[in-house]
Amino acid sequence: MGKKIPARVKNSVRYVALRTIERVDNGGAYSNLLLNEMINSSALGEKDSRLFTELVYGTISRKLLLEYYLTPFIQNPKKVDSWVKNLLSLSVYQLVFLDKIPDHAIINEAVEIGKHRGNSGIGKFVNGVLRAFQREGAPSLEKIQDPIKRLSIEISMPQWLTEKLIKQLGVEETRTLGLSLFEKSHVSGRVDTNEISVEEALDELKRDHIEASASRVSPYGVVADKGFLAGSYLFGAGQLTIQDESSMLVAPAMQIEKNHVVLDACAAPGGKTTHIATFLDSKQGGRVKSLDIHDHKIKLIKQNAERLHVKEVVDTEKLDARKVGEEFPADYFDRILVDAPCSGLGLMRRKPDIKYHKSAQDFEQLPKIQLEILESVAPTLKQWGIMVYSTCTIAEEENQEVVAAFLEKHPEFKKIEVKANDLVQTAVKDQMLTLYPHQLGTDGFFICCMQKVC
Repeated sequence: MGKKIPARVKNSVRYVALRTIERVDNGGAYSNLLLNEMINSSALGEKDSRLFTELVYGTISRKLLLEYYLTPFIQNPKKVDSWVKNLLSLSVYQLVFLDKIPDHAIINEAVEIGKHRGNSGIGKFVNGVLRAFQREGAPSLEKIQDPIKRLSIEISMPQWLTEKLIKQLGVEETRTLGLSLFEKSHVSGRVDTNEISVEEALDELKRDHIEASASRVSPYGVVADKGFLAGSYLFGAGQLTIQDESSMLVAPAMQIEKNHVVLDACAAPGGKTTHIATFLDSKQGGRVKSLDIHDHKIKLIKQNAERLHVKEVVDTEKLDARKVGEEFPADYFDRILVDAPCSGLGLMRRKPDIKYHKSAQDFEQLPKIQLEILESVAPTLKQWGIMVYSTCTIAEEENQEVVAAFLEKHPEFKKIEVKANDLVQTAVKDQMLTLYPHQLGTDGFFICCMQKVC
């Protein structure tokens, strides 16, 4: 039977944050998905929920930096339990980066957690480490002689990934990108402009005490500066859904007409399917076929289509996208979207734990799967139809190199321009759009449009 922890400790915001970090650290869940679960189950109030979110995201996103800061103060790190290391990192994050909480309060609560979660010896150890850190301060990064390793620690990104980004972007751009991931992510929503204009939506959100502004990236987007978009009247009425600004660029890039038959080959949870659906008219024969390989995700697509009032043009089917060519006839679809499964490196601001759980080997297998999907769906596209390949990663192996490999084997396809506004067009190179997280504050994203010309 586990040790009984006093309620005042167990229900404290820092203890809940520690438990959350542990679950993420053990690969139990992505941080962004776990936050609401922990807030609800722990009955944290609004103020504590904000602090909890700050503590979890701040500690996870700076994990490698915080470990470096603690290294001089822990003599035998291998003998220290992982939860104690997480408690120390959580506390050092507060000491260094949060200026509204007194140092003594941070240290005292960490000692209490250490004592009750472990024993009095752990409490004394935590107190000793944190008091020493308070006296001596964080060690300088300049002590790290290897410039790549130094940058890796500074931006808290594994060295292999830092090297990969340097190869793509150069040192300074990689530093800028890495530091931008420490900034708070914003929540954006897509407005169904068939039902309400963006301007009207902003007025309605104001009535719900939500401070929002029109997206600079998408003409369908709003960005919340303060307030809970998913709790708004518009969300409940199905006139708005939560979606990152970058992913709102996909459906318009497909140049959909009302009568088109469209395939969304990797559709869950349905954000892009429901956006595609807003361009279709069932009376003119418009349909979008949405595929996924999991029953629960098919159910989620259906629920989203119903909530957003587009279910009449959405057909769902449980099918591996690599089997599309076997299930559908040639020249069947007017438009195809392959929003391919990927490493998700574009999501590192909202899911900071991604960068620690990926490995260089992931980039050997994922491009094979991505190419298999493109190969399978390509024959089902009509002549002059458009196929859009998109990912939420910034790795060239999954983006530009996949497109190049596909086009080399398929001369019947050619790249065409990605349709977007002037601001977004600055991120288009060689007719392919790559948005990095530091450029416009969005998720990292890639889009390439290919037309079947013969």
